[in-house]
Amino acid sequence: MTIAPASPTHWVHDLSPFLVQFNESVGIRYYGLSYLLGIGLAGMILYRAAQRQRLRLPPAAVADLMTALIVGVILGGRLGYFVFYEPAVFLQNPLQLLQVWDGGMSSHGGFIGVGFAMAWFMRPQNAPFLHLSDAVVAVAPLGVGLGRVANFINGELWGKVTTWKWAVIFPASAAPGTPLTAIPARHPSQLYQGALEGFLLFAYLQWRFWRTETASTAPGRITGEFLIGYAIARSIAELFREPDASLILGLSRGTFYSLFMIIAGIIIIRRSRHQPSLPPIKLGHKP
Repeated sequence: MTIAPASPTHWVHDLSPFLVQFNESVGIRYYGLSYLLGIGLAGMILYRAAQRQRLRLPPAAVADLMTALIVGVILGGRLGYFVFYEPAVFLQNPLQLLQVWDGGMSSHGGFIGVGFAMAWFMRPQNAPFLHLSDAVVAVAPLGVGLGRVANFINGELWGKVTTWKWAVIFPASAAPGTPLTAIPARHPSQLYQGALEGFLLFAYLQWRFWRTETASTAPGRITGEFLIGYAIARSIAELFREPDASLILGLSRGTFYSLFMIIAGIIIIRRSRHQPSLPPIKLGHKP
């Protein structure tokens, strides 16, 4: 069934990806700012958790943790993008990995990168890995949500064609020179993803971390819930998103890769049931 082009009542996306632009390709981009804001807020929350002794790290160690996480997100997200979505491009020109200004990040790859970063960071630290993981995943969706908002501002990763009232005309979704009247409106799926994978999941995990003792009594359970929650939220949002790569077994790549997150989440939750509870931290004691 062919859907008619959008009516003039639909909003035409005309947002600039730059907050401040110096020339055609150089400036302060909202996408970069979303990363900085997400990292800054996450660091503040983790530092506060360490101060209140809900995170078993000395507050001074949080800066080193954030440095490791930044490296993990960037390397994992960048490498994951090429492995999961553009393997042929990477094999032809591996140096593309370093051209971060061209865009291309994978959330699934970023999560894997964060896992390796935490494993590297915890080696000299006296902190249980799953407990640390619970704290980190509780703040991770905030960065995801901000990144999806930046995707919307950039006018990229748009949704499927629709006639819904809040649909948006993305000029970049059509060939250059196509009249606006001939461009169909699409779901603003970036915002759906930001709400589901980002802010809603962030609120839930923050409640789990701060209002329950799960991170101490069942280390790893919050991590498992994050993996399953993100996978479900991503799969729902993928129903409205235009696939940006070929399908795998009839599924979008975002949905296909999320299946492995669900499996991993179930395994970690089952394992958390057999984890011993962490001893309480005495007041004034530095973990």
